[in-house]
Amino acid sequence: MKVRGLVAALNGNKRFKFKSPEYAVDNLVIGGGVVGLAVAQRLAQTHPSKSTYLVERHSTAGEETSSRNSEVIHAGLYYPPDSLKTRLCLRGRRLLYERCETHNIPFSKTGKLVVAQDQQRAYIESLHAKAQKLPWPPHSDPADTHGPVLPTKLISGDEARYMEPDLHKNIAAALWSPETGIVDSHTLMESLEKEIIDSENGELVYSTKVVRIDSSRDEPGWVVQTVTGEAEEGDALLARTVINCAGLTAPLILNAILPESKRMPMYFARGSYASYRGPGVDRISHLIYPCPPIGKDSHAFHSLGTHLTLDLQGKIRFGPDLDWLTPPTDSEDPDFWQKHLVPDDSRLPMMYHAVKEYLPGVSQDGFQPDYCGVRPKLVGPEAGFVDFIFRRDKASGQEEGEMISLLGIESPGLTASLAIAEYVVEDLMGRGA
Repeated sequence: MKVRGLVAALNGNKRFKFKSPEYAVDNLVIGGGVVGLAVAQRLAQTHPSKSTYLVERHSTAGEETSSRNSEVIHAGLYYPPDSLKTRLCLRGRRLLYERCETHNIPFSKTGKLVVAQDQQRAYIESLHAKAQKLPWPPHSDPADTHGPVLPTKLISGDEARYMEPDLHKNIAAALWSPETGIVDSHTLMESLEKEIIDSENGELVYSTKVVRIDSSRDEPGWVVQTVTGEAEEGDALLARTVINCAGLTAPLILNAILPESKRMPMYFARGSYASYRGPGVDRISHLIYPCPPIGKDSHAFHSLGTHLTLDLQGKIRFGPDLDWLTPPTDSEDPDFWQKHLVPDDSRLPMMYHAVKEYLPGVSQDGFQPDYCGVRPKLVGPEAGFVDFIFRRDKASGQEEGEMISLLGIESPGLTASLAIAEYVVEDLMGRGA
């Protein structure tokens, strides 16, 4: 399967002409999802004397990927050991549980079973073997590092059915991950918003989109034009450092400063979720993940399979599935994916058959469309693993005036969000933040 990537850049129609900046900020964060909020909160907390502005094009935080996911706190099982996804998921999981405890953010450490049929044993055995060897990530508290960073346990099918009696009799083994959980992502984002607003020099600006970006002609930094609401004209500011956390449109912003031959294509993968009310799940108390499909055009890194998650009220949902979106040939609209957010019942039969592989008692009538989300992908379905990318560009080609672009921040982005902020502010920006 091949999908066309969308190559587009901010202000591609040249509508917005260059404007001289009217004021300056030290740090400009573009994008008010959970990652952008975490970065802005970290900057405002660690560098209170410097100005940190966050601009978000929607009227509230987290309107895109951050509010359309499973709200799972991932343990860190699935990614290559030396990847940033693994490192930042492990560190972020710790930071997230700590923040939930100290800020009264609702969460539950439910634990997770990755269930396997007999021919899939090798997959969960490899996850377990990898988990045993993972080192503690940088910035870990030495007091925490005496045990394994990712505890897991291989159990038999009978042991899995003792924990979850509704599981299929063909489940031969499972991997138990006690550190997996769920979180109220909206309360998490509200807590980050509050700390930015209450900080000395932090500011949140909603309903404001970035429409043009140029390297500054006068002093180090970037001239960024923004438009608020339905205004016809933009305002220009000088940002000494830009942190591009725009999620699905992060490549769009980066492409505005790149020559056409080096622009990045954007790929979009929709995931649909179904709510479930019916038989076959009466006693579920843990998250349940099947082994993901692996084959010629299936990579576990793109999707973890149609899994069962719980919310904090105990409601069961299944998903997400994986549906690659093809951009329309007659348009370069980078927001075309928004038309694909309305859930429908077209995906339900496939989801039902996928779930019956491990929960045979479910009824197709119990599945109802719930919501959809879109994952920011950097490669199409034929490619393999791609790590989180933190790209650094200088406005002048010198050391000053940096743009840091966070690219491909999909799962485990929610889990990793606080660690991503730590990595950007402490490791990439360092003392000069």
